[in-house]
Amino acid sequence: MKIVIINYGAGNIQSIKFAIKRLGYEAVLTDNVEEIKAADRVIFPGVGEASSAMTKLRKSGLDTLVPTLKQPVLGICLGMQLMCNSSEEGKTTGLGIFNIDVVKFITDVKVPQIGWNEIADLKSKLFAAIPEKSHIYMVHSFYAPLCKETIAVSGYGVNYSAALQEGNFYGTQFHPEKSSKVGEQILRNFLEM
Repeated sequence: MKIVIINYGAGNIQSIKFAIKRLGYEAVLTDNVEEIKAADRVIFPGVGEASSAMTKLRKSGLDTLVPTLKQPVLGICLGMQLMCNSSEEGKTTGLGIFNIDVVKFITDVKVPQIGWNEIADLKSKLFAAIPEKSHIYMVHSFYAPLCKETIAVSGYGVNYSAALQEGNFYGTQFHPEKSSKVGEQILRNFLEM
């Protein structure tokens, strides 16, 4: 199986590669359009700021490629947020895969949210063998509100989308590569679906 991690200057690549390797697979980091198109699975990572990340995607032409992909694609954290219509972070236009706008936490909670949180209302094969109220690792100040694409819910002052799905596109607000056995199972589900 050919697994590609999209290289657009986003952070956190090594921990994703190591997590995939622990599952017995190898992943290639690339920004080559043909290599991404030919992959069996594509991971769209992200740690950083939305507007600068979208600028990098546009410069490389990956902003037009990603929404056309036909194989399973997993956006992680900022990667998921960039797959939405827009983000309040830097007033950024996104890829429009998920029909929701990313907003900033405005409740009395401390931002960013950092640490372990529960996921519930699990509605996808991405969460096969994952019990309700499992704990996953979050680091974020912005979130996607609940919407028709929501496949997992978490709460931090407000309930929000912990994961989204539209067709072959999946997104997790949390970091499966940092979420212990639960995250490992979610990555395995993605790779083996």
